[in-house]
Formats: sequence, C-alpha cells, structure tokens
Amino acid sequence: MRRRYIYALAGGCFALLLAGCDSDLGTDSTFPTSSRGVVYPAGKPKNDTIFGSGGILGGEDKSLQEGGGSGGGLGVNAYLWRASLDTISFMPLSSADPFGGVIITDWYSSADSPNERFKVTVYILDRRLRADGIRVTAFKQNLDAANQWIAVPLSPKVTGDLENAILAKARDLRVAREGQ
Repeated sequence: MRRRYIYALAGGCFALLLAGCDSDLGTDSTFPTSSRGVVYPAGKPKNDTIFGSGGILGGEDKSLQEGGGSGGGLGVNAYLWRASLDTISFMPLSSADPFGGVIITDWYSSADSPNERFKVTVYILDRRLRADGIRVTAFKQNLDAANQWIAVPLSPKVTGDLENAILAKARDLRVAREGQ
C-alpha cells in the first residue's frame, strides 16, 4: 500500500513537471541547424554508431531485426533505438537505457550560440516501428547577463522535427536492412 502511494506521488510530480515544460509562450525557437545532417565525423564508417560497428550489444547487425532481435536484445524497437542515437549523436549522452527505451542527453551548446543550450530526452514507447512509438522532449536555456541559465519554452515544432528525423532515419535503417 505504501509503495503505491509513493509511485502515485512520484507520477503526479512527474506529470506536473511535464505540464510545466510543455507550454508555448509564443517563442519560435528552433533547434540549432548548424549540426543537422552532420551525424558521422570524417573518417568514421557510415554504418558505425557511438557504440561501435556492432551497436550497443556488440556483434553484427542482428539487433536490428524487427522487435529488437532474438535472444532478448533490446527491450524496444531496434530501428528506433539506433535512429535515435544516430540523430542526437552530436549531443553528449547523459544516460541511455536500451531496455526501458529512454535516452537522455546532457546540455549541449553549439559554437555558434554559446549563450543558449539544449537538452533532449527520447522515449521509445513500442517494440514496433510506428509513428506513435517515439516521444521527444526538448529543453532550452539562455544565459542571462548575470551568468545564470534561464529556461526558455520551445515550440512543439522542435520536438516534432526531432521525432520526424528519428522516424525517417529508422525507416531508412529498416529499408537498408531488408534490402540485404
């Protein structure tokens, strides 16, 4: 009984936190475009990821089979997982849980805009490759005159663009895999 109360209280606090971050106050901030499309550094093979050519579990690309592969590999869709990591690879990772399907980045500031920073959380919600199988939340902060980071609301277009980029990459990975 006590555990249920703690879970309900934690869930309510999380819902309030998300509700407070979702408001759009008319700011049409966009994700930095200078890093878009630059997923692979020069000299790194195109099929490589931040975890190496074998992915997070090692070995060959068997983990890209629909539903996460055989043998209990990933707990989420492997195409969405890999596409998410590839799409946000320019940002430093804070944590990545392949079984729960949560990827959290650390704060990222581009060299073009050092007075603003972004943080992204990707939730993979399904083992199937579906448009509603992924949810992205993004946060932005600006540096004020007193060197304090101030939260700035982002438009829903930013998270929608990130979700669409991840879905497009996942579809490309699936088509490439099935073409082999």
